[in-house]
Amino acid sequence: MKRTFILGLSAYYHDSAAALIRDGEIVAAAQEERFTRIRHDAGFPSHAVAYCLSEAGLSAAEVDHVVFYDKPILTFERLLETYLDYAPAGFRSFLQAMPVWMKEKLWTRERIAKELGVESPILFTQHHESHAASAFFPSPFDSAAVLTVDGVGEWATSSYGWGRGNEIQLLAETRFPHSLGLLYSAFTYYVGFRVNSGEYKVMGLAPYGEPKYTDRILDELIDLRDDGSLRLNMRYFNFCQGLTMTNAAFDELFGGPPRKPESKMTQRDMDLARSIQEVTEEAMLRMARHVHKETGEKNLCLAGGVALNCVANGRIMREGPYESVWVQPAAGDAGGAIGAALSVWHQYLGNGRAGQSDNADRQGAFLGPGFSEAEISAALDSLGARYERLPPHGIVAHAAEALAAGKVVGWFQGRMEFGPRALGNRSILGDPRSPEMQKIINLKIKGRESFRPFAPAVLAEFASEYFELDGESPYMSFTAPVREGAGIAAVTHLDRSARIQTVKRDTHGAFYDLIAEFRRLTGCAVVVNTSFNVRGEPIVCTSEDAFRCFMHTEMDVLVCGNHYLRKSAQDTDAAAALRQEAFQLD
Repeated sequence: MKRTFILGLSAYYHDSAAALIRDGEIVAAAQEERFTRIRHDAGFPSHAVAYCLSEAGLSAAEVDHVVFYDKPILTFERLLETYLDYAPAGFRSFLQAMPVWMKEKLWTRERIAKELGVESPILFTQHHESHAASAFFPSPFDSAAVLTVDGVGEWATSSYGWGRGNEIQLLAETRFPHSLGLLYSAFTYYVGFRVNSGEYKVMGLAPYGEPKYTDRILDELIDLRDDGSLRLNMRYFNFCQGLTMTNAAFDELFGGPPRKPESKMTQRDMDLARSIQEVTEEAMLRMARHVHKETGEKNLCLAGGVALNCVANGRIMREGPYESVWVQPAAGDAGGAIGAALSVWHQYLGNGRAGQSDNADRQGAFLGPGFSEAEISAALDSLGARYERLPPHGIVAHAAEALAAGKVVGWFQGRMEFGPRALGNRSILGDPRSPEMQKIINLKIKGRESFRPFAPAVLAEFASEYFELDGESPYMSFTAPVREGAGIAAVTHLDRSARIQTVKRDTHGAFYDLIAEFRRLTGCAVVVNTSFNVRGEPIVCTSEDAFRCFMHTEMDVLVCGNHYLRKSAQDTDAAAALRQEAFQLD
């Protein structure tokens, strides 16, 4: 029986990705940034495509359908209408945007066909249809409400509806320029972080502030209604016609110009972060309650960039009217590649969804490249690495002992995660009991802001002992309060919350065994889990990436498959050469 392969693509805005499904099953998915080492790479995902095809042993010609996650002609229509509405303001922005549209983005169909070397038709789904499909079809639910919220896709900035069986029906949408995602991005820009990259920093900064500006935001910037619908007061924003998110009126409203990137953080910045975070949570809660009222569904599926706000998700889970909430792990544009492919399989081709046992979702975390022990050995040898080869139980024992001794461990195992969060295969790990561990990893390993929190990975069966969490959180999609006296200072944020990953043996393998062994040694069923990268770089993909990152930082131990590397055993001349190489690459 011939199998059907569908290749989903997202590209040209940020976080380009490719995903391949076979008869409705996700075979592979990866972001382009992991291969090019360019964070949030927006280019055509040629490396990600090559990986997905190789994972299935296919050529591009053997793919039955190729689908793009967005309809460029509708986005172009929005841009033209917006420039006309604001003319003559925005002429500079118009001149900057039009060449890339005329040369590239309007010719997406032709460009995809050329890149892949295929003549078969290219399909297109609308942006929020892709988000909705990525939220519902991989979820564990036979039926659910669906809510998508982001900056903008074509015209829509949020949408809601329901999913049942192999069908999704979107009932309503909010349209540009009125966007909760763009409002949050405006504050991201204003407090000195990069748009489409630094929003999670605002979320992490928020507990350090007070909600001093919440009323001002609700009174002046946004008309937020009881049903979660909203309108922005465009007098304060510049993103329709300019090259910045905010304008002079915004500066006047909040008492000064935007913070310059990398400059000293002030209390005002912290208060602004707290205020916009509170507004976002309230808006998301109102949306979720309205969607429940309109659909009558007991389950909720979330996607879109705003669905990466795990604090808002946690409130929806605790305070919303739903029995269960599932968030697409790659909720941003990268996940649109999966959604577009699944939309073609289920809605365009009319195929049903396979039944699920034990209420597990249909996606999983580990959809990227994996490497054999022989490949890891060859890669490490080529870099002059010094390592021990150990059996699996020896690797777990050595790594757990290192963690218990307060060492920082780079952990590289199996297939790479899909989405922005490391979930135990491309992770940096530490002892959560240490009050100093957050500072050590932030400053000495990651090279990032000291306020940034870390996530706890906890054995699922012990999660309720440490956190006020009702249910599972395998993808770090939710925050929950840390229980009093839990003794895990390194993963307890200022507001006594944590972004939790629950770990099960059947899905996490060696990572579960490692935490279990750490618990046997220390009595603690939690480890610090942060992504295996340094500031400004994507999460590592290959063992070469992992070794370079290990050598550029003050990490103590690196585990690559069954290879155990101590920093103290490495050649100092090789380390200097790698640092020089990194400097030249920068």
